[in-house]
Amino acid sequence: MAQITRHHTTERMSQIVIHAETIYLAGQVGNPEGDVAQQTRDCLEKIEALLAQAGSDKTKLLHCTIWLADMADFAAMNAVWDAWVPQGHAPARACGEAKLARPELKVELLITAAK
Repeated sequence: MAQITRHHTTERMSQIVIHAETIYLAGQVGNPEGDVAQQTRDCLEKIEALLAQAGSDKTKLLHCTIWLADMADFAAMNAVWDAWVPQGHAPARACGEAKLARPELKVELLITAAK
């Protein structure tokens, strides 16, 4: 059976969980004071740092789930996302509208990647 490794673990969750050659990241949010574009950039910076800690990078993305507090922000979020994802390495992706943990949050990203 493949080992499970957890990093940055609290009583509630781990920021990184690695099982075999798959990396699962906790949902990432940005600085709540920013607009959706800035919050998306913040999320992506955190994701890059966590992937690096886990021995991966954004060229190994497998799946991303994106939650927007308001689908009216879809185009602004996508402009940042499209500029960040390396060409030819886009993951499977889903995006929907959801009530996030705090009202000032506009976007949350959840990533699965290969090691």
